[in-house]
Amino acid sequence: MGCGMRLSRKEPPSTLREEPIVAAVLPFNPHVAELSPPPIPLAQSWLAGYGGEVGAAIDLSQAVPGYAPHPEVLAALGRVAAGVGAAGYGAIEGEAELRAAYGAHVGQLYGATIGPERVQITAGCNQAFVVAALAVAGPGEGVLLTNPCYFNHEQGLQMLGIRPGYVACRPEDGFLPNLLDIETALKPGVRALAIVTPNNPTGAIYGADLLAEIAALCRRRGVRLIIDETYRDFRAPGADAPHGLLADPGLTDTVVQLYSFSKAYCIPGHRLGAIVAGPQTIQQVAKVMDNLQICAPRAGQIAVAGLIEATHGWRLENAGEIERRAATFRAAVAPLDGWRIAAMGAYFAYLRHPFDGVSSTRVAEALARRRGILTLPGAFFGTGQDDHLRVAFANVTSGALAAVGPRLAGFTLET
Repeated sequence: MGCGMRLSRKEPPSTLREEPIVAAVLPFNPHVAELSPPPIPLAQSWLAGYGGEVGAAIDLSQAVPGYAPHPEVLAALGRVAAGVGAAGYGAIEGEAELRAAYGAHVGQLYGATIGPERVQITAGCNQAFVVAALAVAGPGEGVLLTNPCYFNHEQGLQMLGIRPGYVACRPEDGFLPNLLDIETALKPGVRALAIVTPNNPTGAIYGADLLAEIAALCRRRGVRLIIDETYRDFRAPGADAPHGLLADPGLTDTVVQLYSFSKAYCIPGHRLGAIVAGPQTIQQVAKVMDNLQICAPRAGQIAVAGLIEATHGWRLENAGEIERRAATFRAAVAPLDGWRIAAMGAYFAYLRHPFDGVSSTRVAEALARRRGILTLPGAFFGTGQDDHLRVAFANVTSGALAAVGPRLAGFTLET
């Protein structure tokens, strides 16, 4: 029989009855489907309605570096990425050279001894938070956040099925938490308290004494303290160590510190973050990391490892520049009627707007469309925050910040 011939055979009658196709919406994971869309792209879409009537748009919505990376960092990134050495998988915990160099840097900053066994490198600080949360809390358990809080922390917990709880940070307290409020919120099933200092969104900086009290409370209650210090490099130049928690051996198993290289090194697109914690915590975090990403991007790790100390002076100069931008923004807002800086530090200012009882989303959208000033509504960061807008003042030049004052002067919601 030729190979081009096809056999014909009689198929047995089907025993399955064909059901009519019914159009339906296939379900998604409810922990994801119930999340709000990413907030920053939503806010940035408001600028599409601005026609440049009062000058170029001023984007104060996102914490991105307002200047280029150091030339040596760029050169190292290009050199490493162009070779084959960083093309393969790396160690789950991170490149050994970076873990050692970063541990030594953190140890010098905080007066502690931080060996590489206490360091996990991640693909950015958002991932650092997610892997830390997964390592310490399970579905249905709780992690406390502050209110207001960083929205990616809140949504990260929600999509994991971890219950976020909240500790109020009030304007009259400088948006810092009260120790009694924290203790009250530490109910059974809460596995950790997560804080950000310098804070996002308010800019508030937690003092060393307050942090020591919070850490001691967490230790007594058997919960971990996750402390995101992404913006620590932008505290006032010459400031003392942020705290002594990493130097206290009694807190090794309590404190989980998060960090991002994105801001200080101006490389957010290369996704590089870090966790410092006790060795046992790092072992659990590595299990999560292996299943999420295997390893953080290697080119950035290798490039930065040899330049942490070499770029120290440059980073200090940038911190001074950010401080000058902060001063410019303070001066721009100071003479305005009704507008007030409620808290400020490092990268952010929490700006009290003058429209009592009006949605912060309405205020922020009107500012973007009519004055070309893009901020984020306080409502993006928690309940009861509609009186405020978040301003990421580090993003733009002092000249642009000085222009904010005249644009806010006389601004009304009436069209």
